[in-house]
Amino acid sequence: MTPENTLPPTPSLSIVVPLYNEEANVHALYERLKAVVEGMGVSHELIFVNDGSRDSTLALVQALSYRDPQVRYIDLSRNFGHQIAVTAGLDHAAGAAVVIIDADLQDPPELIPELYAKLRSGYEVVYAKRLSRPGESPAKLMTAKLFYRMLAAITHVDIPVDTGDFRIIDRKVVEALKLMPEQSKFLRGQISWIGFRQTYVEYNRAQRAGGETGYTYSKMLRLAIDGITAFSDFPLKLASLSGFLVSGVAFLIMLYTLYSRFGSRDYQPGWASLMISVLFMGGVQLIAIGIIGEYIGRLSADVRQRPLYLIADTNIRQH
Repeated sequence: MTPENTLPPTPSLSIVVPLYNEEANVHALYERLKAVVEGMGVSHELIFVNDGSRDSTLALVQALSYRDPQVRYIDLSRNFGHQIAVTAGLDHAAGAAVVIIDADLQDPPELIPELYAKLRSGYEVVYAKRLSRPGESPAKLMTAKLFYRMLAAITHVDIPVDTGDFRIIDRKVVEALKLMPEQSKFLRGQISWIGFRQTYVEYNRAQRAGGETGYTYSKMLRLAIDGITAFSDFPLKLASLSGFLVSGVAFLIMLYTLYSRFGSRDYQPGWASLMISVLFMGGVQLIAIGIIGEYIGRLSADVRQRPLYLIADTNIRQH
């Protein structure tokens, strides 16, 4: 047993796993992760972050921690979301290198040694790039493909396409992420923004092992909005451009209206085009206000400086 006045040794590798209602996958994930890291022969810790699960996920993880001293758990006070759960794990990870992996086993733990070897060859970030995504609907594949390419086109940060959060990062990247406490987290964008030497390993993604995904279309949309607003001012520029365009169209309509009234005398009270122009301009204005509101809302959340998450229980001792 570790004496109370000493801290546990620093592991070479930390593996951060966010969990939300993953009782069907916890044991299989643990067994595969342990087989991988023990085969690598490196000191390690497994950090499971329970993000407000409503099933027996937490109890299963706690049971694992009782029999395996390398298992750490963080139980958040409520569901804060995937990106915040990963952030909590990164904040408490002590390893010289940190792996981020989801619990659904779509991202294979067996790829970790290749990611680790690539990191040791001189990189600070090695992300896993998907070659295929079986089991996902055509609509999800299409929207994901569209989002990644649109984000790459409108941002000044080179965010790799066809990637998720499955990656390995060096300790210096973890420390840099701690300096970026914004509320609307988009970690893959933040890691790209940080820079350093980055590369990738390609793989074929598997189908979800069990349970149901917590990433609904609404959550995916929210993540997409967070990514765009965090790394691009293009929507604001688009709103301004739309304003100029609508103003130009409105000016032409005004000239035509004056000509119809005083020139051709072909004028009818309650002209339908007046209503069309009003609705058109009103719609564009509401869209522009909504876009500006998204940015202001994020600024407001950051100014309040509330903690990103609250921890209900953990077995991690601070290093």
